[in-house]
Amino acid sequence: MALILGVDPGSRITGFGIVKEEAGQCCYVTSGCIRLGDGPFPERLKRIFECLTELIEHHRPTILSIEQVFLARNPDSALKLGQARGAAIVAAVNCGLEVREYTARQVKQSVVGTGAADKTQVQHMVTQLLGLSGTPQADAADALAIALCHAHSAALHAQLGGGLIGLRAGRVRRR
Repeated sequence: MALILGVDPGSRITGFGIVKEEAGQCCYVTSGCIRLGDGPFPERLKRIFECLTELIEHHRPTILSIEQVFLARNPDSALKLGQARGAAIVAAVNCGLEVREYTARQVKQSVVGTGAADKTQVQHMVTQLLGLSGTPQADAADALAIALCHAHSAALHAQLGGGLIGLRAGRVRRR
């Protein structure tokens, strides 16, 4: 059994979602959004760190799955996203979690079946896969999708007998 924390970092809203994976089945635990507001950016990073630390201490996941930084059109946005990711990763590592990173395309491919899926398709599939009664907010749905992506990747790794060294940006190396 694994508790997987998925995080969709952002400089204004950071989504989180926890799923429990057991014997190839994923169950919803919790999800939500950390609303960071318009305060000073260092204070927003501190809030990401503190909120995720509290969430980790309460639910005790063992793995953080997080989306890799993509190249944005606005360099300032990409830098802020990278810093938000850093705050989330430090919170996880500080609490002893393993960290796994996936590209947006990998997440969408894993959950929707196409790497070109849009946000509404991701929300719909997360709702269906986890049997949710309502549709989660977009950032929370993205975080749950990232957690599901890790669960699917870990299941594939187990089925292949642990013969994979790493999954990174769609590349697989065999031992």
